[in-house]
Amino acid sequence: MNHLELIERLLAGAGQVVRGKEDFLKLTFSALFAGGHVLLEDMPGLGKTTVAKTAAALIGSTSGDSLQGSQPLIFKRIQFTPDLLPYDITGVDIFDPKSNEFRFVPGPVLANIVLADEINRTTPKVQSALLEVMAENQVTIGSVSHKPPSPFFVIATQNPIESEGTFPLPAAQLDRFMLKLSLGYPDRDSEIAVLNDNPSDTILKNLQPVITVAEFLELQKACGDVFCHPQIKNAIVDIVRETREHKAFMLGASPRAALHFLQVAKAFAMVQGRDFVSDDDLCALAHPVLSHRIKLRDAKSNSEKLIKSIAISRCASIDTFTK
Repeated sequence: MNHLELIERLLAGAGQVVRGKEDFLKLTFSALFAGGHVLLEDMPGLGKTTVAKTAAALIGSTSGDSLQGSQPLIFKRIQFTPDLLPYDITGVDIFDPKSNEFRFVPGPVLANIVLADEINRTTPKVQSALLEVMAENQVTIGSVSHKPPSPFFVIATQNPIESEGTFPLPAAQLDRFMLKLSLGYPDRDSEIAVLNDNPSDTILKNLQPVITVAEFLELQKACGDVFCHPQIKNAIVDIVRETREHKAFMLGASPRAALHFLQVAKAFAMVQGRDFVSDDDLCALAHPVLSHRIKLRDAKSNSEKLIKSIAISRCASIDTFTK
């Protein structure tokens, strides 16, 4: 089975639950194929939790090459609150009187897909505990490091309209997210369809894996083989560098942003059915990749419009080329 068929399986399966959001799903799965984490900033009740559960349900946690008897990936949801402590998410060593030894009890972050719900409602100390596993793919308890299962992704959410009792994520934490996305309200037909069958309660609970972990890891590996012309790479660097030099920006994007940009552009091209990155991919991805990494001098400025204009300007100089 080719890669596009596997991707279409995932998108079709997710589309049964998350209605009318094909472009959003393509971006989300592109980040997962590229090995990145996703930050969802949107209003309550739009299905952010459902997105994470759906992604976990569609990938079978079997080590073989068959879906028969496979179970969904391990999904854990963490509701972030101000009284949460670091070991509530990472796990803790407890003393076992029977063995007279300390035994590690893993926390919810050691799962395949972790939903960090309302991540900005917990203290910086807890946020930093999540930072290690996002950056290093491990948590350290005492002198021992514990790794989450593979694949591993964090999908974090935050509410853009409420600021009371919140702790804004520092730039170092935001920089670990490959994409910042917004689910948005559904169109009228999709909302009527949700009323008719409530897919998060009916379809999601019966959703079966459509690809194996081995096939998913194969898709991740295939992303690295997607061709990216040097002119496209130059454009990525130029877009990122302009956020540091443009007078409208107070804080520009990091070199990690350029690396994430390239990785997700390759994955996005593969999701689109291509084996090469195009300038259109850069224009589509510029805002999701960069919006959470930059700060504007004027808070009233439209970051999406500004970032897209920079991307379009830089891509306009790319010559026509063949692979």
